[in-house]
Amino acid sequence: MRVVRLLFGLHVLALLFGLGGLLIALPHPELWAGSPLAARVFTFGMNNGGAVHILFGAATMLAFGVYAIGLRKTLIFFVVGTLLPLGAELLGTATGWPFGGYAYTDGLGVKVLGRVPYSVPLSWFYMGFAAYLLALLIVGTRRDGRSRWAALLLGAWLLMAWDLVLDPAMASASMPIRFWTWHESGPYFGMPLRNLAGWFGTGLIFMAVSRRLWRSDLSIERLPSWLPFGMYTANAVWAMALGISAGLWPAAVAAALLGLLPASLAWRGRALPRRPAVGWGTTQLLRERPTER
Repeated sequence: MRVVRLLFGLHVLALLFGLGGLLIALPHPELWAGSPLAARVFTFGMNNGGAVHILFGAATMLAFGVYAIGLRKTLIFFVVGTLLPLGAELLGTATGWPFGGYAYTDGLGVKVLGRVPYSVPLSWFYMGFAAYLLALLIVGTRRDGRSRWAALLLGAWLLMAWDLVLDPAMASASMPIRFWTWHESGPYFGMPLRNLAGWFGTGLIFMAVSRRLWRSDLSIERLPSWLPFGMYTANAVWAMALGISAGLWPAAVAAALLGLLPASLAWRGRALPRRPAVGWGTTQLLRERPTER
């Protein structure tokens, strides 16, 4: 877990570095233009900052997955959770389906086939992985189809809730730099509602395919909840800060209520372990063994 904590710390630092660049350095060049060192840091941030926090995020969830659920399951989720979203993004940037018509700018790194930055499918993986693990911690892993689908639906919902503020913020004309632009408009802060449906559907598909390929349920009794929740919270708060800076308060509130609030149930579920119902048998056992609980 030391490696996981180190990578997560670097991920958070990279998020703060990017936030400072977007909200302070870009709007106020007088703060750094007179210093050669500060100018070099700014240039590095402009060329690499958009992708660095994503790389650290993906590395963190990979290391955590190997530690918490094993190499095989982690690699399956990584491969499926990057390739399927990459295919959806390539299809979306070419045809407008399923997210709507849009195009990426050059702020997130080198593009696959000239259309989708390589870092984008990595962000689908690490936030999708965090969202699905949170859903499993909340729903549990009872061996029945209903609970499995409940976890998949909740995981896809948490992933989509992150985009409630991420997408409007990073494509806002109020930001000093835009990471993608829309070729069509819609009722949700200028973007089409099918973008949210596309996020939910894409997340549900790659989570369901990964779970199918696992061929077994996870044992979540010893799964640390702090890392998936910390990863989800750090990225949601980062996007909310961008949204608030662009005047998108309703989007930030929506992400908090529909994403962060339900995600916090993962903590409650670990803090309050289930106890057996107290009946005659339990009462008798307690009487016979009063020193055990």
